Amino acid sequence: MYKLKEFKIKWGMVIDLDKCTGCGACMISCQAENNMAPMPDATDKMYSLTWMLVYRLTNGKSFPDHDVAYLPRPCVQCGNPNCVPVCPVIATTKDEEGGIVSQISPRCIGCRYCMAACPYHSRYFNWHDPVWPQGMEKTLTPFTSTRPRGVVEKCHYCHHRFKAAKEKARYDGRDPMKLGEDDYIPACAENCPTGAITFGDLKNPEHKVAQLAKSPYAFRLLERLGTDPQLYYMSKREWVRRQGDNYLEHEPTKGV
Repeated sequence: MYKLKEFKIKWGMVIDLDKCTGCGACMISCQAENNMAPMPDATDKMYSLTWMLVYRLTNGKSFPDHDVAYLPRPCVQCGNPNCVPVCPVIATTKDEEGGIVSQISPRCIGCRYCMAACPYHSRYFNWHDPVWPQGMEKTLTPFTSTRPRGVVEKCHYCHHRFKAAKEKARYDGRDPMKLGEDDYIPACAENCPTGAITFGDLKNPEHKVAQLAKSPYAFRLLERLGTDPQLYYMSKREWVRRQGDNYLEHEPTKGV
């Protein structure tokens, strides 16, 4: 039986939806950093592959009261992940310090039980062998592998950057388990032009992400399912926070 594991470090994100413009830089950064080949038909969302997806939200009102927000959604890195216990070959785990849910492609048999179990639809099946246009293969990130067709993929907070940060800390004579706020940053957070994505250790009060996660405007997707995501969102707009969970009409929204 799967048992929850407590970690001294919990890598997490806070995405400020009032800053996000929906530009898609986080999606492109993720695809380039993690060696995702261009899709044969990127408009076919049934078969496309993107670990970070930006959703468009609206308040449903007509002009002049109409309002929109954009919600980037990588893997939410659940503290109590549904995907882990259903995997028959232990291809996805949550056992490394930091609390990142892993995806071990060489073990994956493509059964997609994890996709069915994930309430956030943040896992993707790789339907195609990766093919890069001539010359583009030279831009591949050397620190992360490519994946063949027939396996499930997902965001892992650019785990190769976590390993590199720990190696650098060791080289500098520092404790690799006490990384600074800027030592380890996923590509999406690094390249967000508006600074909407903040990343760090949710358990370290010196990290900005830990402070933002306690904001009265912070919320998590489908929080009442009990999955305990390590991804937080924040917005001062009540209608945005309300769309984070399945509130009944008479229920108050979490937050201010």
